[in-house]
Amino acid sequence: MPELGKTFRALLEKPVRDGGYGKVNVDLREKHVVELNGSAPRNGDMASTDKKEDQGINPGDELNKIEMIANRPTPDPGREIEAESSDVFAHGHSRIGHGSVLIAAITSCTNTSNPSVMIAAGLLAKKAVERGLRIDPAVKTSLAPGSRVVSDYLEKTGLQKYLDQLGFNLVGYGCTTCIGNSGPLHPNIEKAIHEFDLVAASVLSGNRNFEARVHQHIKANFLMSPPLVVAFALAGRVHIDLSREPLGKDKQGKETFLRDLWPNLSEIRHTMQSALKPETFRKLYRDFADQNPKWNEIPSSTGDIYQWDEKSDYIHEPPFFENFSMEPGHIEEIRGARALGIFGDSVTTDHISPAGAIKATSPAGQYLISRGIEHSDFNSYGSRRGNDLVMTRGTFANVRIKNLMAPGTEGGITLHQPSDEQMSIFDAAMKYAETKTPLIILAGHEYGTGSSRDWAAKGTRLLGVKAVIAASFERIHRSNLVGMGVLPLQFPDGTTAQSLGLDGSEIFSITGLSSEIKPSKNVGLEILSKNSEKRSVPVRLRIDTPIEIDYYLHGGILPFVLRQLLAKNK
Repeated sequence: MPELGKTFRALLEKPVRDGGYGKVNVDLREKHVVELNGSAPRNGDMASTDKKEDQGINPGDELNKIEMIANRPTPDPGREIEAESSDVFAHGHSRIGHGSVLIAAITSCTNTSNPSVMIAAGLLAKKAVERGLRIDPAVKTSLAPGSRVVSDYLEKTGLQKYLDQLGFNLVGYGCTTCIGNSGPLHPNIEKAIHEFDLVAASVLSGNRNFEARVHQHIKANFLMSPPLVVAFALAGRVHIDLSREPLGKDKQGKETFLRDLWPNLSEIRHTMQSALKPETFRKLYRDFADQNPKWNEIPSSTGDIYQWDEKSDYIHEPPFFENFSMEPGHIEEIRGARALGIFGDSVTTDHISPAGAIKATSPAGQYLISRGIEHSDFNSYGSRRGNDLVMTRGTFANVRIKNLMAPGTEGGITLHQPSDEQMSIFDAAMKYAETKTPLIILAGHEYGTGSSRDWAAKGTRLLGVKAVIAASFERIHRSNLVGMGVLPLQFPDGTTAQSLGLDGSEIFSITGLSSEIKPSKNVGLEILSKNSEKRSVPVRLRIDTPIEIDYYLHGGILPFVLRQLLAKNK
């Protein structure tokens, strides 16, 4: 725990190019006041998260309009804050700054299927409530167990009511915040984040904390156990050493430390024995399919062939089998390619194919709007992964991804060549498709790290990318690229796009490719600069096995398997 605060402080000052936030000479005591209640806004007053100058959210319903106002936050010097009373709840406002915890979520089946840590969270909440501790209203709290069994034993033990009193109310079961479904923050909080460029934090008990996955506006995301999620929500900030510093003051004004609230093993064991019964599992998991009548009421088609519905914006027939024939293609050299993106190290599959919220101004958002879908009904990339028209537009659309071809930008921006026109990666890919220009991606080390999400490879293929050239690959994503017919190539040690001085204005060709290629052989990367200077760099073919040669020859694993099945049935 002492290391978390140190880590945050170090990342806060570390340069952006080295994976930090680039904030120097920051006074972590400085906070900004945000109003959290008041009169409802008039029509048109709701702020939009898509405009830098006026941050907020689109109203989803009347309740949101009643609860949210658009007053502008104001700075409050650290010394004035320390002199003021800590009781801000009655005043309808909060103070946030760098390191403020704005989302605290007990989420995902990863930790919430473990009864001991869930009961520990409930016991910690009970002790906190009994001492009169509260969580700042700026912290968005939620509880999403992986199973209804959790709800059963939290209710039986009487612990759920204490979690409820701290704001950890049940919001559903399974993936929520860790897949980007936390929902919007209060519009004034989002305004403050953008106006003061705050590095705010989330704490969650999930298993993913990649950039912009938890929430598009929260940059520092920390994974921890459920009881620690409750503890840091009470503390309200991550730059704290909970082994030495108090969480807050109790109703008598006495400082309360984590050690005062932390349950011991005997407490946890005794509570578990009184709550966990085998019959609970039998009741909730027997005849599981019959326990959700709403799900069973959804109409579905029958038959051997799925009937695609063109009206659906969730499930769409992908183009993977367009112009399909029984004959595989030929492996040929890639000539006259352009770079769609140049990326640095540790580009994750969440950067390549985000799973969270869809921005209204993004290509995917604009597509959904063109289909008559309101912003409040966008849902997420994760929920629309059955629609290639959304997912392709979302590829490389993570709001934090940085394309080095367009310095100073974030969020899936590139420069189309040779026009040098700045546009979204999707729009550029479609413009290149009009001229049948092949595309490549250039990247640094650990390309494709993180979740092995299939759409990170599928979307890359559907954008027209023929090859990804990286300093190194995450093993599953490398395999997924081959499986989608995208060629993975690796720079020699010590060579990167940056060391070669590439800026994306060049024309690229990959030579030495033929149907006779062997796994892991070297091929050539020819680089033609805009001043007509020509260079050649050896790159290693990261098709690692003979069967992957077959996949690539067939244009990917999908047509390969289909041809195999059809051949057997002849």
